[in-house]
Amino acid sequence: MSRKWTTAAVAGALVAGGVTAYVLIVGLPKAEEPAQAGTGNLPAATADVTRTTLVDKESHDGSLGYGDTGALTTRLSGTVTWMPATGATIKRGKPLYKVDSDPVILMYGTLPAYRALSSGDKGTDVKQLEKNLWALGYRGFTVDSTYTSATADAVEEWQDDLGLDETGTVDLGRVVFQPGAIRVDSRTVETGAAAQPGAEMMQTSGIGRVATVQLDVDDQRLAKKGAKVDVTLPDGTDVKARISDVETTVEQSDDPNGEDETKINVTITFAKAPAGLDEAAVTVLFVASQRDNVLTVPVNALLALSEGGYGLQVVDGTTTKIVAVETGLFADGRVEVSGGGIAEGTKVGVPA
Repeated sequence: MSRKWTTAAVAGALVAGGVTAYVLIVGLPKAEEPAQAGTGNLPAATADVTRTTLVDKESHDGSLGYGDTGALTTRLSGTVTWMPATGATIKRGKPLYKVDSDPVILMYGTLPAYRALSSGDKGTDVKQLEKNLWALGYRGFTVDSTYTSATADAVEEWQDDLGLDETGTVDLGRVVFQPGAIRVDSRTVETGAAAQPGAEMMQTSGIGRVATVQLDVDDQRLAKKGAKVDVTLPDGTDVKARISDVETTVEQSDDPNGEDETKINVTITFAKAPAGLDEAAVTVLFVASQRDNVLTVPVNALLALSEGGYGLQVVDGTTTKIVAVETGLFADGRVEVSGGGIAEGTKVGVPA
């Protein structure tokens, strides 16, 4: 079956498997000429069809650190009498800061404190508090959603150990709930400052080191949650890691007439955090996709067919013919191809 060809030089954008490859098509027969086997039209150069594993991978610059930070505010009024050191790790039951010499305590949970708790109260927040008391070794009550007199007794014991008034009531602002242990990224206030409800006390982060990378939206194919990546540290060491979170954000342009940019923020976690580094510039190798044991040719061997699709100029001795092919993955200057008449070792024409 004959095929017709495009004329002159054609710059085509090929999209396959989410990957864009730009191909320069040159020196094709005229559109009105039939594409058929013949002599006298040998290409200037040839390349072999090879069978290989094709990997779509890219490296991008990133940063090693502790991830996003968040503001921790107070519900209390008074004078700040103690603040933790920057970089300190604070775990359940430990003080976050002190106001008028009384500590504000970290407990674990996802529900923010929104009311004082005392005998007779019921709700999810009661159960969250009781779980923490139990984990801290204060017992004698049932962990449920009811604040009983037994719960109040445990609270009094806890208050006594902290040097607080033994009221059996947990005042709003005395406990801060966070999903887990936190790290003090920076202090917003210092000792001696006046505290008031709503005032920011510090910026906090998670305690685990992560790598973060910001990608352009064109590279979104690389950002697959759960995918494995390699992180290269400043000393050249490669560390295995995994994408734990992918978030799309829009950055507003500084130019009033400019366009906002969409960015892909990727968070990467380690099975074992790099030792001796808190913050550093790193390089992250992403693997978007991989095709094993496939036939490939150089990308510039592809020809754009006038009726659509792509083909290869197959060279057999002194004769050539055009064979239509299906394209697959593009990577490292090569493209996966399949179709009748294409096999490992087949010679195809390429630009000189």
